[in-house]
Amino acid sequence: MKLRQLEMCLQKVQGFHSPVADLEQYMTPAPLAARLLHEAALAGDIEGMKVVDLGCGTGMLSIGAALLGATVIGIDIDEAALKIARKNAEAFGVDIEWRRMRIDENTELLTADTVLMNPPFGAQKEHADRPFIDFALQTAPVCYGIFNKGSIPFLKAYTKDTAVITSKTAALLNIPKQFAFHTKENLEIPVEIIRLERIS
Repeated sequence: MKLRQLEMCLQKVQGFHSPVADLEQYMTPAPLAARLLHEAALAGDIEGMKVVDLGCGTGMLSIGAALLGATVIGIDIDEAALKIARKNAEAFGVDIEWRRMRIDENTELLTADTVLMNPPFGAQKEHADRPFIDFALQTAPVCYGIFNKGSIPFLKAYTKDTAVITSKTAALLNIPKQFAFHTKENLEIPVEIIRLERIS
């Protein structure tokens, strides 16, 4: 599937009905999701692979990975989001396993080939991204994540004993006004799509 075709498909994914600010529930925009998925697919990290979408929300990355030929598990803490994700997957005709899970308290061993994630940036809770990074690298040898522009020095330091950055792509994350503290109708945040590879 070509990048533009994937993006157009993902535009149909329904977002959060009542997003929770503390969980930083912002739907990954279809163009950004398609870009991440396309790059991962070109690298051979999607088709035929077992993929975990960490903090899957309403299923944007999960559904895209399934459309590209992955076996997918979508994980989120919020049952309301998972309910929408199930409906989205049904509308797309893809079979995805959805799990409600707190990753910072999880003791279940989960293994996959690739982890995809758009983790919280820590705007509401400092260091909120760290449990995501830890869980991702424990789960799979390859992880694709969306991080604030300028996060690479932190990521290199934080994962110096566990992973290496093998690619980075500049992108934009568009956040529409959805919470009372938002002052702009739309905010574009520079981000980077980063591929982490676990050190064996």
